[in-house]
Amino acid sequence: MLTRRLFLKAGGIALFTLGAGPRFLARTALAAQGPGPHARRKVLVTIFQRGAMDGLMAVPPVGDAALRALRPRLAMSAARAAGDQAVTDLGVGFGLHPAFSPLLPFWQERRLAVVHAVGSPDSTRSHFDAQDYMETGTPGRKGTPSGWLNRAVGLLGHEGSPFRAVALTPALPRSLYGDAPALAVTDLSQFRVRLPGAEKVASAAGAGFEALYQQTSEELLRDTAGETFRAMDLLTPEEIAGYRPAHGARYPQSPLGQALRQVALLIKTEVGLEVGFAESAGWDTHVQQGTVNGSFARQAADLAASIHAFWTDLGSGYQDDVLLTTMTEFGRTVRENGSGGTDHGHGSCLFVLGGRVDGGKVHGRFPGLSADVLYEGRDLPVTTDFRAVFCELAGKHLGVKDDGQLFPGWTGGRVPLLRA
Repeated sequence: MLTRRLFLKAGGIALFTLGAGPRFLARTALAAQGPGPHARRKVLVTIFQRGAMDGLMAVPPVGDAALRALRPRLAMSAARAAGDQAVTDLGVGFGLHPAFSPLLPFWQERRLAVVHAVGSPDSTRSHFDAQDYMETGTPGRKGTPSGWLNRAVGLLGHEGSPFRAVALTPALPRSLYGDAPALAVTDLSQFRVRLPGAEKVASAAGAGFEALYQQTSEELLRDTAGETFRAMDLLTPEEIAGYRPAHGARYPQSPLGQALRQVALLIKTEVGLEVGFAESAGWDTHVQQGTVNGSFARQAADLAASIHAFWTDLGSGYQDDVLLTTMTEFGRTVRENGSGGTDHGHGSCLFVLGGRVDGGKVHGRFPGLSADVLYEGRDLPVTTDFRAVFCELAGKHLGVKDDGQLFPGWTGGRVPLLRA
């Protein structure tokens, strides 16, 4: 049975694989201060494409002469004569890379939308800085202590379950740092609890991890002595082990595929998930980016297959409660480099999938690729600030009303992506 020190209502609790059975999931929940903390909720699922996805390869403008001139090896055609090498013409002036074809049915159903020329207004080309700015939601400002997803959770205005905010990642992402409780879980069936940075501190202090954790836990428990804990059958080991995707959904065996499989499990077992986070690595395509084959196509195929399986698995019974979005730190250069790849750029694109999405459209202002509009003479400009997108999603889907608190210093409007 779980002891109290193994679960704390404190910001930044993270779970990591260890090999112990999931007694925490099976028997513990934070008691409600108000009614229904474990009630079925609206869920926002975010996927961070780390490494900077080439938005012009994912969703290229169709028939753009400038793109063909700047990318003699990488530009792809939507013409029938291109055969298997062709992008899918979306009928709105843009195409879809063939590796993303599993997402095409959602586009046709008008559940999937694209936002193009989107990104951070900050000019950095550093992966680390750009990811930090996007996850904290404060472009150009270092040292922001909280992430935008954690702030979104804190602004929901109702009591939540321990599974309100869960990242299916090896470590708690920057997006979920903050005062609101959040978990990072690599495998729901095997985990241990860790406070971020505790092992490093323990090593430096010459103390064992468990001793340090116990001391920290006891201090936190004293601070939260008024909280009531009660046992509930939130999620049993049998449910985890016996989970089978529905409706013929087949998840890739990749880290992203398995992460989304577990997000679906949490949604369908109705344990109170409201924010889910997963990530896809490997989008830094400096060398041999390829067209229908190569590093970009491999990553795109995994992303598309994972999202398709996730959405299929949810079925009509849960799809209306779920909104999924992708994000990436920046785009790639318009001109291909000498290694058959693309370098760090500026604007990119993102996908949004959901029942209320104004889909079948490419949103945002795409300025074209003529030399006079390129950012610093080399990149797709950012014409839509990522905060304008995320405010819309968190606002209309989760009910977060204060954009200024969600993104400190932000005074821009929202991109109208969701129908009323």
